[in-house]
Formats: sequence, structure tokens, C-alpha cells
Amino acid sequence: MLVDKKLIAAVVALASATVSAKGSFGFDLGVVDNDDNCKDADDYIADLDAISGYTSHVKTYAVSDCNTLQILGPVLEDKGFTITLGVWPTDDNHFDEEISALQSYLPTISKSVISEITVGSEVLYRGDLTADQLASKITQVKSTISSITDKNGDSYSDIPVGTVDSWNCLVDSSAVDAITASDFVFANAFSYWQGQTLANASFSFFDDIMQALQVIQTAKGSTDILFAVGETGWPTQGTSYGDAVPSTANAQTFFEQGVCAMLGWGVDVIYFEAFDEPWKAGGSGTADVEPYYGAFDDTRTLKFPLTCNYTGSS
Repeated sequence: MLVDKKLIAAVVALASATVSAKGSFGFDLGVVDNDDNCKDADDYIADLDAISGYTSHVKTYAVSDCNTLQILGPVLEDKGFTITLGVWPTDDNHFDEEISALQSYLPTISKSVISEITVGSEVLYRGDLTADQLASKITQVKSTISSITDKNGDSYSDIPVGTVDSWNCLVDSSAVDAITASDFVFANAFSYWQGQTLANASFSFFDDIMQALQVIQTAKGSTDILFAVGETGWPTQGTSYGDAVPSTANAQTFFEQGVCAMLGWGVDVIYFEAFDEPWKAGGSGTADVEPYYGAFDDTRTLKFPLTCNYTGSS
């Protein structure tokens, strides 16, 4: 199920074209500091201040780890940010802690902070759960939030609950149960991890995402679905993977030609990630790129312009 390359080329051209509607941009946000310690409220305030010129939306991966929802939730509300709130489903004890954190801390903030709740991140890709098992966890989270109200008494019952996974797992027929159980599905795609040349990276990115979107729409029986890119990016340091070469210049090119074009097509993109994470250092081989996916370095300094060459109204 390949998307015609001429169509992809036309879409990529939108990076410098006049567009009438653009997708929304956000960041995946880590919850530990440079020394691998849990962030506190002041850390999150500094994070949000650094990225506030580029987005007011972030995505996380768990609610109980590092007391993320308890600490980050009020900071997001104070700063006027929204969040794609991650729930980690793969271990029953951990999942119970996640459910408890939702019950304890969603009532302490306004519902408007939560855009959607994603159950799992690349669970199918890692083989942590089957699609049927993941569907059950998604259903449980839906049931949990249906009985929770925010600090203003508004119910969380209509907050979308879904999942995010690697594009290649979503196009596999075995993913259907998880897709149909979800109110939304986000797809991750990294041209670097496919060893693509920089010249082909944006085309590969579009092909991956459009394949996933087609399968999701077919499974849901509708083109009117909530869909986004949950993770994409390009490392700025480390070992090459195939023909994919990490560098700041290449990350900027992928942003301009891939991310901007996807946004120009009207698809929301959550960029992986906001900040470099030096605590991930020490990986062997190509794993040495993992600390260097941030659009900002570990001092919250922007590495390259986050600029899309759009003209016209948004």
C-alpha cells in the first residue's frame, strides 16, 4: 500500500507553498533532568518557558512516574499549555499506579489542560502487549476517566483516549483491535531509523505516515478521525545508521522538508523531542544518538530555527 511518489512530492512542496490550514506543532517532553532525577515544578516551568515561542502543547508517556501528572498538571494550567497525557499500560502493577494517579490528580486541574490520553507508546512495536490486550487497557482508561470530574466539576468522559505506535506496526493487520478500540491513533515515523539519505528522508516520512493513516481510516470506517504524528525527528550527534547521518544541519533540513510539509498538509506533528537527554548516554553502536534528538540542547538552547516557510493565512 504505497503512496504515489508524485503525490508525496506535491505534499512536500507545501513546505514553501501558500496554505490555508496547517497542522499543530508540539513536543514530546521528558520528565527527568540531565542527571536522571525526576523534574520538579521549577524544571517544568523552565522547560515550558523555553518552548513557549514555538508551541503550547506537549506529550508525555506516563502519569505516575516521577509524579508527572501531580507536578506537571498545575504548571501546564498556569502556563496555558495543553498535553497529550500518556498512560503506561504494560505492567499490571504499574498500570494500577497509573489509574490511581488519574483518579487522584485529574480532579486537581481543569479539563481544558488535557487534549487526549494515549495508552501506551509503541507497545505493539516492542511486543509488550497484543492489540487485544492493549484494546482492553484503552477501554479501562475510558471507563476510569468517565467517572472523574475536574476542579470545576466538568466530566472527563469526552476526552479522547487512544494509542500511539510505530507506523509499520499500525499497518499490520494484527493492530486492528487496538485501532478500533481507540478514539484516536497517532503514528511514529523516523526516517533516520530507516537509514534514509537526507534527500529521501521527507519522502520516506510521508510514505510511512500516509500508509498508517490509510489503514487507520479503513479500520475505523471513516476519514473523520483524530490523527497525528506522535513522534518524529532527527538526531544531531552520534553514529550514522545506513545512509542516515546525524548532524544539526541534517536535523534542520528534515524539519524544514519533512515536518513543515506534514504540518502544511494539515497533519499535527509532535516532535521528538524538546530537549536533549544526556542521561541516555552510554549506548553502543547507533544507540549513541539517543541523547541528541532534542530541538534544544540540554541547556535549553535552540539548536536550529524551528521555522516553516509558509505564506498566507493560517
